Amino acid sequence: MTTYHSPVLLDAVRAAAQGTRRAVDATLGDGGHAGMLRELGAEVLGIDRDPEAIARARGRLGEDRLQYLHAAYADPRALEAITLFRPDFILLDLGVSSRQLDDESMGFTFRRGALLDMRMSRVGEGAADLLNTAPQERLEEIFADYGDERRARRMAAEVVRRRSRGPFTTSDDFVNVIRAVLGPRSGPGDFARLFQAIRIAVNDELAGLARALPEFRAVLPPGGKLAVISYHSG
Repeated sequence: MTTYHSPVLLDAVRAAAQGTRRAVDATLGDGGHAGMLRELGAEVLGIDRDPEAIARARGRLGEDRLQYLHAAYADPRALEAITLFRPDFILLDLGVSSRQLDDESMGFTFRRGALLDMRMSRVGEGAADLLNTAPQERLEEIFADYGDERRARRMAAEVVRRRSRGPFTTSDDFVNVIRAVLGPRSGPGDFARLFQAIRIAVNDELAGLARALPEFRAVLPPGGKLAVISYHSG
């Protein structure tokens, strides 16, 4: 869902989508890809779990040959809608958009004083809830599997130790955990990697992908295409 891509990447998506008649942009964002797919002549179903993304894309692109659905792409409602739409091209742009990162109210950033939220859909439990309540074993799994962190056990133990003295509420609380475990030389790269791990867990991103991919494969006709853009090391 990233807002900005290199021309090479956009050209690759455009090339993959040539000849498409019915396309699903399952991570609509601001609608850049959906608009491009429509320009190629396709009818488009745009899906996003962020209601503000749906509103922005609708305001920018209108309704001509475009349908909108507010849902996570792995949600049963979205999977049913995709099946009924009968696409020959499905696009996934995984991750978080630059606009969401810049919106401190969404709590994705590790800027000082930002709230720990990270909910793409703005409903359910956020990052602070996860850090304050998840069992130590679950936190260790998150840091190891989603953040490629070798010191995941120590980091999980440090979260549990600190939350016993007071709840996690802001980015500073988690940044201090990272610094305590990784040392004073830890910096933005470490923060981004481990905040990403929490974000993936909060939004059930990789489990949702595992649920959705077989459904997408089943709904695409012979010769249909699935394009996935990912920046996740996992």
